[in-house]
Amino acid sequence: MSRQMTSRERVLTSLAHRDPDHVPCWLGASPEWKELARVYLGLPDDESLLAHLGDDFRRVFTSYIGPQRAHPTFNLSHPDATYRTPFGIERHGYGYGMPLNEPLKGAKSAAEVHAYPWPDPEWMDASHIREDALKYDRQYAILGGEWSPFWHDAIDLLGFDGLIYQMYDNPEIVDAVTQHTADYYLGVSRRIFEASGDAIDIFFIGNDFGAQAGPMLSPKFFRRFILPHLKRFVDLGHEFGKYVILHCDGSIRALLPDMIAIGLDGMQSVQPLCYGMDLAGLKHDFGAQFTFMGGIDTQSLIEGTAEQARELTRKTLDIMMPGGGFIASPSHDYLLPETPVENVIVMYETIKECGWYR
Repeated sequence: MSRQMTSRERVLTSLAHRDPDHVPCWLGASPEWKELARVYLGLPDDESLLAHLGDDFRRVFTSYIGPQRAHPTFNLSHPDATYRTPFGIERHGYGYGMPLNEPLKGAKSAAEVHAYPWPDPEWMDASHIREDALKYDRQYAILGGEWSPFWHDAIDLLGFDGLIYQMYDNPEIVDAVTQHTADYYLGVSRRIFEASGDAIDIFFIGNDFGAQAGPMLSPKFFRRFILPHLKRFVDLGHEFGKYVILHCDGSIRALLPDMIAIGLDGMQSVQPLCYGMDLAGLKHDFGAQFTFMGGIDTQSLIEGTAEQARELTRKTLDIMMPGGGFIASPSHDYLLPETPVENVIVMYETIKECGWYR
């Protein structure tokens, strides 16, 4: 009998589109959900929770060392604000919340955009990243790099309606904004990769381009305004020998050929109830060259029973496992407290039981 792979070997084998010993899996969850799960299972900390569920990944993050005036959570000026983005947008509400201001919505020229007080990548400290990653002794696949939601930050700065109008009326303004937002994240991630060397395996970034019934932008506008910047992130990751995986919600089947063409290695989320995101079709059309991470529908996990969660997981594995290129996880990257802990635990137990290739 061949030896069992380490988590890192398992993930890298699947990303290379070969059959590992067992399908890799990942947990993305809110702190609130993790706390509920720890209490349910009687576990002391998040690391013990990840080990119990069989998560094959660990993730490392930068820390903020910039000026206090721009700190993510200190010195917020709005009484309802809970968070400040790197671009000075204060937000309120659950998690990162919703923007309280749209400072460039009335911009009249690219010069006005360039004059905005943009953040400095040196505000993020990457000096500890290599040590943080190596404490796992290369047993797990390490996710790293800055999250890089440059598209969402452009929406914050211009407002969604303002952004769409400017794509038609003043495209140079949109180009200037996305150039600056992407430049910042690319600068931070380059610092991360230079500091961490080979300790990070996967450049993990996030931007949502899809809605329930289709992409938020037409393929034409996606190619014009988004794809060139997305390619810069892919190229940066590949320059440092990393796989590049994009978190992207919603219906994006129409955008996948362009993403694959620029060399993107995979996507995380894969929401099968969105238009065009049928798992069998995605696996058939793109599975030989693209990795899908997710696919176990979170809405069904929320609404169904434990037995339904078990059956859903089995069906998803049957469709997506063959030939590698699949990482099992819920279709949401940030499980919320409304997701029943028991159903998610059943999901991971079923992955352990039914996820063997040999």
